[in-house]
Amino acid sequence: MCDTCGCNITSGNRHLLRPGGRLERSGDGRAAVSVLQGLLSENDHQAGHNRSHFDAHGVLAVNLMSSPGAGKTRLLEATIGALGGEFAMAVVEGDLETENDAERIRAHGVEAVQIATGSACHLDAHMVHDALHRLDLTGLDILFIENVGNLVCPASFDLGQHRNITLLSVPEGDDKPAKYPVMFRAADLVLLTKTDLLPYLTDFDPGRAERCLRELASESPLLALSPATGEGLDGWLAWLRDEVAAQRERVAQGLSARPDIQPEGAALHLREPRGSALPAAPGRGGAAATAGGD
Repeated sequence: MCDTCGCNITSGNRHLLRPGGRLERSGDGRAAVSVLQGLLSENDHQAGHNRSHFDAHGVLAVNLMSSPGAGKTRLLEATIGALGGEFAMAVVEGDLETENDAERIRAHGVEAVQIATGSACHLDAHMVHDALHRLDLTGLDILFIENVGNLVCPASFDLGQHRNITLLSVPEGDDKPAKYPVMFRAADLVLLTKTDLLPYLTDFDPGRAERCLRELASESPLLALSPATGEGLDGWLAWLRDEVAAQRERVAQGLSARPDIQPEGAALHLREPRGSALPAAPGRGGAAATAGGD
């Protein structure tokens, strides 16, 4: 498990470990791996309920992931400005502390719920479920979930979303897909952001960034854009329009879509403290579409 941030136990799932909770005791009363497997299983169960809730309301749920400062909130502001008259949108914001990002979204007239995770370095399905109690999904077309800035843990946790978007910003360097393969393999779309800085950060090679992505056997589209200038934004907006249309078609057919949650990422969270050897996590990979939701 994550010894430094304690990311397996969050404000959303802590109730499962309290007295009387479903995971109060592991199988033999002490094995950490049983508890962690249970937490992941409970997360997936809750994610299924979240996804069914989105599908029942005809909402496309999109999870935005990146390192801190890659431009997720700025992308959302530009998206709201461009599509606010076309789609009804809402945002769930994840950060360790503050409501800064949620306040930025609300300033554009869009409802936003802030989740303060404390020490947890990612959102989980229970946190998103709690946030949904503060949102009215009726009439919404798109729910954006802005995950905590982190290129590791968010790729391992299903939230109930339909699609994963991973942002790579020019200041980060072009080798990030090679360094963080779990995150970039989980992406249904990769956005190369802050391209307006390319003339100044000349050591960033967009071609190398794409090669690193393709070497992960990823076929996900890579779109380059700058929310600050609007350059390349049309491709992102067209992708969103297509996804909203696809979600409506799936709902009409009784189908649902899942992102590709990475099993090797889950395995990292099943390590006991101090590196004890444990069996690999069970497969939790996604499927393009499943009948009848979850």
